Amino acid sequence: MKYRLTCLTPLLVGDGRKLSPIDYMVWKDQVNVLDQRRIFRLLSKGPRLEGYLTQLKRADKLDFASWGGFAQNFADRRIPFEHPSSAAYWEKARSESLSIPTFFSGLDGPYLPGSAIKGALRTGVLSACWGNETPPQMDDRPWMRPGEAAEEDALGPGPVNFMRAVAVSDSQPVAVSTLKLYLLRVSTLVARAGRFELGWKQTPRGTVPGNQAGESTPLFAEMAAPGTIFEGVWRENAFLAQPEIVRALRWREPVTGERILGAANRYAEKLLAIQKQYAVSAGLPLLKESVEHLETWLTHVQAEGRACLLSMGWGSGLLSKTGWLETDNEAYRKAMQQVPLYGRALATGLPFPKTRRIVFLNNQPATLPGWAVLEVE
Repeated sequence: MKYRLTCLTPLLVGDGRKLSPIDYMVWKDQVNVLDQRRIFRLLSKGPRLEGYLTQLKRADKLDFASWGGFAQNFADRRIPFEHPSSAAYWEKARSESLSIPTFFSGLDGPYLPGSAIKGALRTGVLSACWGNETPPQMDDRPWMRPGEAAEEDALGPGPVNFMRAVAVSDSQPVAVSTLKLYLLRVSTLVARAGRFELGWKQTPRGTVPGNQAGESTPLFAEMAAPGTIFEGVWRENAFLAQPEIVRALRWREPVTGERILGAANRYAEKLLAIQKQYAVSAGLPLLKESVEHLETWLTHVQAEGRACLLSMGWGSGLLSKTGWLETDNEAYRKAMQQVPLYGRALATGLPFPKTRRIVFLNNQPATLPGWAVLEVE
């Protein structure tokens, strides 16, 4: 069988690498990634190499007046901005926010790792296993690596884990032209006069009001554009679906592809409801419209039966990585308060999490990153 994953919003599944501001130059509303080896070979033939190496060592960005010709003639690849206004924001931004995470790529071009798809499906199955019950490891006692223990309890240890029922290959490479540079900003909720207001995160000074998004810290990421299609191989292990094998593994029922896709859709339904409520609370109408569009897609794929909606990749946030979405649950909040990173946020009494990475389209806060539809045929 084969799968087809279609991006509904900008998607980034990266390999952990980033382009630093001295790896590229912005020219003509695009990022020109420099071929440093060619540049070194060229400059080694003359007296300019020492000056170039000095700037690489000391500067936050390359001086376009001195080295801008490299952006025109020695670019390894060129990544266009989604909107021309992004270049102006890049010029004004602090260098700390200008390291650009890049899409997972191989020798033949960008592709989607199968592990990213299976990880998103695993989260949906985990949520289905827990249902409305609090995971057993969430109590008042301090514990180490609680997520791993809770997952193993729900899905089973390695040899009998539910996710062994399916295998997902890496996708075929896609054209580099499907990737663009998107502008994102981090939104937050600010409590004022008994209600929530929109704010935007600004480094290092905290938060600016919702009507001053242009003053907040911009983030840039290389992402697959909506409509990009990744295709690969989907395998279901029929051996594990045999009644005697199911009994030996102590599974209550066979784990099939349809069951896994259905669990992912139920998870997406709950997640979209949370994101829609956030859009309403923050007063982001375009974001609310985007979530409603995703809900329409969810209704469509649920009717098909061999498809599901997934939230995955960079920028999708904590909610897309946890199988427990009841973040207002008292046991959940007590458990998370044991982690210093989250304890400070929970102490405010605000909804958790209170921030989202928002993708700007046409210079407007428009959508959430990482939503895609997976079809199996």
